[in-house]
Amino acid sequence: MQSSFIRRASTGLHRNETLAGALSVGLLVALGCAGQPDVLSTPAGATPLTPASAPPPNEMNASAPGSSVASSSDPASAAPSASAAPVNSATAAPPTSSAAGPTPPSLDEENVYAPGHAAATVDAPLVDANGKPLPQTDARPSAKSASFEARMRLLARAVTTGDADAALPSFFPAVAYAQVKDIPQPEKDWEHRLVAAFRRDIAEYHAKLGADAAKAVLVAVEVPENKAKFMKPGSEGNRVGYYRVLRSTVTFKKPDGKEQSFELTSMISWRGEWYVVHLHGFK
Repeated sequence: MQSSFIRRASTGLHRNETLAGALSVGLLVALGCAGQPDVLSTPAGATPLTPASAPPPNEMNASAPGSSVASSSDPASAAPSASAAPVNSATAAPPTSSAAGPTPPSLDEENVYAPGHAAATVDAPLVDANGKPLPQTDARPSAKSASFEARMRLLARAVTTGDADAALPSFFPAVAYAQVKDIPQPEKDWEHRLVAAFRRDIAEYHAKLGADAAKAVLVAVEVPENKAKFMKPGSEGNRVGYYRVLRSTVTFKKPDGKEQSFELTSMISWRGEWYVVHLHGFK
């Protein structure tokens, strides 16, 4: 009887151990499944998302909506968008033809007398380093020199504005006149007779250009240099000789396109340069 009791107790204990073992296995299985993805929720034919196949954190962040971080390992992120509109070559602007000729120069570029033309030296040397007047030379002047063209631009400015002082550098210099004329007080004759007449003639030409005189442009200066004559000492009350040219003309173009010419009565030379001495007439 005692041995039967022991066998029953042993059998019950074995059953309890088996039950405990089963419960342990079930608990472990339950705990293990809690950390795994839901296999039943994975679409048919798709690979279940397991820790081994899950993308790295940076790739997951790159695929998240609103993320500005691109994955350098994802080829698709480096490729151009498939939805980008192709360039329509039919509507692209045609290239500029290189066969086109040069742009014709403007009036200011062609006309050496026009305002704004490249500046040139106007004042030829009249005195030496010590302030002593330089003597006359036998050099023949030219109406094509840059300094003469510059003086004519000043003359044009005086005529279009009515300001005779603007053109005084184009007028025969007082220091030269004092050496040329064999008369008492040549400086006074220069100022009160010659320059006074020059101012009068500038005002006359300015008035003749009309109301739009300020918009007129000097377009031509014609100097009959082939008729220039060397005036020997004593021929015109002069102590030294000089070249003289008579009846040159200056032509202006007005805003309406019409041209108007004026006489430049007399120019004489000093040290190889032409200077105005009588603008309109000898009186």
